[in-house]
Amino acid sequence: MQFTEQYDVAVVGAGHAGCEAAMAAARMGLRTALFTLNVDLIAQMSCNPAVGGIAKGHLVREIDALGGLMGEVTDAVGIQFRLLNTSRGPAVWSPRAQCDKQAYRLKMREVLESQPNLTIKQAEVADLIVQASGDESVVGHSSFAAGSLESSAELRSAGQTRASAPTWPVETPTDERRRVLGIKLRDGRTVGAGAVIITTGTFLNGLIHCGEQQYPAGRSGEPAAVLLGEALKKLGLRGCRLKTGTPPRLDGRSIDWSKFQEQPGDSDPTPFSFRTKRVAHHESQVACYVAWTSPETHELIRQNVHRSPMYSGQIKSIGPRYCPSIEDKIVKFPDKTTHQLFLEP
Repeated sequence: MQFTEQYDVAVVGAGHAGCEAAMAAARMGLRTALFTLNVDLIAQMSCNPAVGGIAKGHLVREIDALGGLMGEVTDAVGIQFRLLNTSRGPAVWSPRAQCDKQAYRLKMREVLESQPNLTIKQAEVADLIVQASGDESVVGHSSFAAGSLESSAELRSAGQTRASAPTWPVETPTDERRRVLGIKLRDGRTVGAGAVIITTGTFLNGLIHCGEQQYPAGRSGEPAAVLLGEALKKLGLRGCRLKTGTPPRLDGRSIDWSKFQEQPGDSDPTPFSFRTKRVAHHESQVACYVAWTSPETHELIRQNVHRSPMYSGQIKSIGPRYCPSIEDKIVKFPDKTTHQLFLEP
């Protein structure tokens, strides 16, 4: 099959995972293409512009130890750094940083654009190009029941979500194996690749719930990757959604900060990256603030909890979740008279 372009590796999605995957492949000397719907929103921190925290801070450190970017970029653009759990043993100490949301994506793009062997492409990936193993003819795109896919694809399905990967291998009754040859773009171009890595995150068949409203989207105001999501379904890959929660945006000029308890950053910030000697904004950190709910707050939430997507039936969520909403805390912990709220830059 003739392709419009050919790469060793094609990475679909330029969030945290996609940036790390593309950089790792390019550093190995592989000709790599990173596809994103909008090059101006590479590594956009769409929810809370924080990195790290309990467990997640350890993960960022591990990524850094493997040569990843996230820790170094955070050290360059972080505006508040705190080492959590220092009252306990060192095994549970967790670094956390609030980042300058705009500076993070600009810095990440700068690093990616300076990397040899890495090309950034603005385009929507609509389909995978798949071939039966041992067959020189292309079986089709995704219009068949899938056999196992011999690729390094990380498959995620989301809707204000992160995703769960399918069980590998995906078998057909005949146990026929198929191989990913590349990707097809929405405009009809085809890109060949020795490996396709899919890191679409919340965009893959994304669905947003905002109060009593719900609508397809990757992030607020940005389209979901519906074509690719449907293509993966046709391959027989099972997708599911895990709920995330996005906090409301508040105008700092409208807040009486004297009513809140100030939570400053550490006086001697701990960098995320082992390669960072000193974080960039060591002397100019921005404070966070802490508030507490009241019995009146709890009663107001109880009176309206039936309108929440979590309790109206719109979201059918099971098991632990990453971001518990305030109404979930009120329902699950009715004996608590107050809960903490954090105001973060």
